[in-house]
Amino acid sequence: MPEILESFEHAKEELKRADHLIFVSLKYTRTVDVLKSIIERLINAINLSFNTLLLHAKKQKKIKDISVAPIAVAEMIKVQYPMKPYTDYVEFYYLLRRLSKAQFGRASEYRRNVTMTAHFDDHSIEITIDIINDYFERTKDLVKHIEEYVGLKPER
Repeated sequence: MPEILESFEHAKEELKRADHLIFVSLKYTRTVDVLKSIIERLINAINLSFNTLLLHAKKQKKIKDISVAPIAVAEMIKVQYPMKPYTDYVEFYYLLRRLSKAQFGRASEYRRNVTMTAHFDDHSIEITIDIINDYFERTKDLVKHIEEYVGLKPER
């Protein structure tokens, strides 16, 4: 149980860092670099949350080993938990990873409508402050869902 709690606490710490980036750093700087940093923090939080879920499955003897490779961890989640919302969270995780590795453009930096445009082979995705807020909320929902599923009590 201490290993599960430790992994989960690290996920919550990453969420706090993302929160700070959104509500403090982004508010004052409004740059694409901050948007990219937020995406990285969200990826880390999801990865640690997935690890918490797999540690729980290991404790229940549903699996024997947990991979250290992030993609392998996401695939294990898809195998162990093939139902919604887990499949949606894995797809969301893949999207964030693709965004973080994509070539990107910058628009309207230092303004409210700062936009990061991630370029893929077949299309582009624009990331704005509103979209990054939605991504943050989805990540918070995942962490809360896993906290409830694993049975960890929130600190008060």
